[in-house]
Amino acid sequence: MYLISACLAGVNCKYNGSNSECQWVKEFMTDKDYMLVCPEQLGQLPTPRPPAELINGRAIDQNGRDITENFIDGAKKTLKEAEKKAAELGQKIDLAILKANSPSCGCGKIYDGTFSGVLVDGDGIFAAMMKEKGIPVISEKQPFEAARYK
Repeated sequence: MYLISACLAGVNCKYNGSNSECQWVKEFMTDKDYMLVCPEQLGQLPTPRPPAELINGRAIDQNGRDITENFIDGAKKTLKEAEKKAAELGQKIDLAILKANSPSCGCGKIYDGTFSGVLVDGDGIFAAMMKEKGIPVISEKQPFEAARYK
């Protein structure tokens, strides 16, 4: 089973109320068991919402509000639901394709917390949780990596 950031499938769940629809991800999903995920929504954050970035491991929105607990709670709920669905299917979670640079889903690179578009090395809260569980994580910017999992 695969986890896919819902925004990559065209669901309007991004902070600004839009999506990041990605054609190769949608094509990848066509013949596979998958679950669309948005940890921020499961963490009870509204859509739309102010953008957030990670600052010293904390999720802070552009208004200075600390929403770390929402991010952690959403990540835990998402993982629990994903593990439940995988078990029901008699499968394991083979791969997570998550939204690049996101404070929840970014893998390898995230925004630096200045809200200026600067990227730094790091993982979003949900992506880090997936990696800790041994689940491979890639972003939509890595279509050739996904070929290993087809």
